[in-house]
Amino acid sequence: MNFPSVLQQLVEETNLSAELLERVVGLQISIREFADVTILDLRGRSTIDGGESELLSSRLKQLVANGVRKLLLNLVNLTQVDSSGVGVILETYVSLKRQRGELKLLCPCGRVLEVLTLFRLLDTIPSFEDEVQALASFRPQGYSARA
Repeated sequence: MNFPSVLQQLVEETNLSAELLERVVGLQISIREFADVTILDLRGRSTIDGGESELLSSRLKQLVANGVRKLLLNLVNLTQVDSSGVGVILETYVSLKRQRGELKLLCPCGRVLEVLTLFRLLDTIPSFEDEVQALASFRPQGYSARA
């Protein structure tokens, strides 16, 4: 029996709420691709106490080390982020910028939006409410600005 089905069974048997389940699971990261853009769908929370930010950091560093230069972080199902999670996002943004890459945010909402606003991250990192618009905003491969 795999871990997700065990959790689902636990939820059904004990009538745990989805919020409590997210506290147990922490952070789930799903990766998908559209053309040359890598999309990370984040679900749960990214905090220092549960080690989720460390997980996110290692996953992002691995993707960048493997040559990914266009990242879209889908935050619609991210319920909580603290300063460690913000630090991971900012560190990845800076790393990609230095390598002529891009990181953008999709659908920050609720507490996550409040934290990102507090840290003024949305003044620096492009954010979109629509996935199609976010994907279209990435520069085509081989594009270079002329000075």
